[in-house]
Amino acid sequence: MLTQALFRALDKKAIWVIGILLAVAIFVPMANLLIPPGQFGHVPTYLVSLLGKYLSYAILALALDLVWGYCGILSLGHSAFFALGGYAMGMYLMRQIGTRGVYGNPTLPDFMVFLNWKELPWYWLGFDNFWFAMAMVIVVPGLLAFIFGFFAFRSRVTGVYLSIITQAMTFALLLAFFRNDMGFGGNNGLTDFKDILGAPVQAQSTRVALFAATAIALALSVLVCSMIVNSKLGKVMVAVRDAESRTRFIGYRVEYVKLFAFTVSAIMAGIAGALYVPQVGIINPGEFEPGNSIEVVIWTAVGGRGTLIGPIIGAIVVNLGKSWFTSALPEFWLFALGALFIFVTLFLPKGIVGLWKQIFGNRQKAEPTAPTPAQSADIERGEDPSTFDNPQPRPAE
Repeated sequence: MLTQALFRALDKKAIWVIGILLAVAIFVPMANLLIPPGQFGHVPTYLVSLLGKYLSYAILALALDLVWGYCGILSLGHSAFFALGGYAMGMYLMRQIGTRGVYGNPTLPDFMVFLNWKELPWYWLGFDNFWFAMAMVIVVPGLLAFIFGFFAFRSRVTGVYLSIITQAMTFALLLAFFRNDMGFGGNNGLTDFKDILGAPVQAQSTRVALFAATAIALALSVLVCSMIVNSKLGKVMVAVRDAESRTRFIGYRVEYVKLFAFTVSAIMAGIAGALYVPQVGIINPGEFEPGNSIEVVIWTAVGGRGTLIGPIIGAIVVNLGKSWFTSALPEFWLFALGALFIFVTLFLPKGIVGLWKQIFGNRQKAEPTAPTPAQSADIERGEDPSTFDNPQPRPAE
């Protein structure tokens, strides 16, 4: 059964995307490690980390597209799931510092020693183990999404009301994590990481491995999303998006369909956050900012929602523009971002992928097609080929 689902998921587009991502996971590290600096084709280590960050954002955008593009749920709170996954990874990395911290405490992170904490809080226990931390990367965002979605979808909260509630949830978490007594570093967050799985975080080989892991995780995310949207459940999700009342009327439990998509999407966002943190070296409450969730919506809209490749393209393209704008014209970035969203909404409602399909779809329609054998016989009898598309009735013999 799993094999059949896998083959159904591997449509042509998914195969191409997964193949490209796996190739990137191989060739970018090779270009960094095997080609000497200064020679053609060398990829600097800082660029490897930057690309890894973009691919983490692409996983987050794909997670949002699963619920927005295919299920019609516009979530403005996905940065919360992203940040929770990042904090779970950050807690593991902080526990690996040990006596190498500023205060040399083998158990308490530096910020806890500074704030006169006497013992490690119970919710930090177990994060010295990598696999426990990775389990929390999945469990914490998934559980929050399940509880939130259960009550929201059961109450039939939809549309703009659901979007506002998701943003309120994100803002509440932002305020909570800013407090020092929460035990997550307050405004400064978690930083000064040393090791991951015994390897130095700043080492070239570690950064290359993190990039490869992110690219592979994105490829697996594409596979999982493709399996979902190409299944019968995926067809029901699209039906919920296009006609929720009719879908409920014919007997489907719409709230369960939404809950499944929302929970899976939150888990993907948490994994994206966990891959993001060791590559950027910090996680703080700023990741909960509601504006970050709005940016994810823009990435998805620019690339083209309701497509698997669109959010990936949108996340990479917009963040490339952000990197340039924030270095060359930092004061104009927010204006450019707002203008981009307005432009896409008015003139590119289907995003970059939709524009691509429109251009090449029209070109394929304009290309002449070869006549069929029956049409070839008609041409030999002297009939006009222009009448083939609009055949005239022949008189009865």
